[in-house]
Amino acid sequence: MELSAPLTVNWTLSYRCNFDCRHCYSRGYSRPELPLADLLRIVDDLASNRVAFVNFGGGEPLLDERLWPVARAAAERGLRVSLNSNGWLLDADAARRLAEVPLASVGISLDGADPAVHDRFRSRPGSFGRAVAALDHLAAAGVPATVSTVIFRGNVGQYRRIVELAAAHGAGTVYLHNFKCSGRGKDNRAELDLDPDGWRAFYEDALAYRAGAPATLAFDDPILALLGAAGPGAVKGSTCGKLSLHLEPDGVATPCGFIPVEAGDVLRDGVATVWADSPVLRKMRQKTPTGKCRSCASLDACLGGCTARAFAATGSFDAPDPHCWAPGDDPPA
Repeated sequence: MELSAPLTVNWTLSYRCNFDCRHCYSRGYSRPELPLADLLRIVDDLASNRVAFVNFGGGEPLLDERLWPVARAAAERGLRVSLNSNGWLLDADAARRLAEVPLASVGISLDGADPAVHDRFRSRPGSFGRAVAALDHLAAAGVPATVSTVIFRGNVGQYRRIVELAAAHGAGTVYLHNFKCSGRGKDNRAELDLDPDGWRAFYEDALAYRAGAPATLAFDDPILALLGAAGPGAVKGSTCGKLSLHLEPDGVATPCGFIPVEAGDVLRDGVATVWADSPVLRKMRQKTPTGKCRSCASLDACLGGCTARAFAATGSFDAPDPHCWAPGDDPPA
């Protein structure tokens, strides 16, 4: 089944950011930013094509004053609107403004159960306290909050404490994100990333913990299929290019934020045309297995795992996910 338009659009209005995170895929990226009138044209296009969800990321979206009219227009056109923030700028006034949009949810990045882990990972002293305070401001304003946690070597042993902390401050869902190995994540991968056996151990533990966790645990990793568990949801393998699309600040589409390969220009051609005709998106949907994936019994379930990780590590959409722990003999092509 192919959709006539993406179900979800992840939209980077700007790459401006007040943090310097050690894993960031986009720090150092720069693209022209569209004027408000063009952004509102894109909102109309998304709504007309019945895109259901739009999530604003970046960069830090709260640095951009265009966020407010664009998010409000999206909500008024019937899209379910959310955003992800590092929490630094999310004070009581910002939380009230978010409630007025209204936003379906706001995700706050929380990558440690204590300041030592979180602040070092985010390269910003005081960021742990501001993130926790942001959750409290959202709760006071009645805005549903979630927490996004990037699992890495420094926090994998305390992820349960992060979940407990998030729940105590009102987060209903904690997204336990896999490490993507792109951008600065690639530069710092040897220090930060788990090896394949480490990822297997983490997921086995997290799946066992999920039923009794104080918040809903969500995973975005198709490699969970190796454990017989549901991955991201309605499709096998990566959702990018199948259910979701990423928009750059200049209106250019990419399969996801972690895959900086241009798939078309939404402002020029429209989201439906890009979604239907892009050769890049077609390639995402019709991967050709290589290496050990070619002989793997789990291929039909995971379709090679996370395409963004494979691309970051090898430059190929078709390569095996570098986090994969399944054995393989890498048969010749």
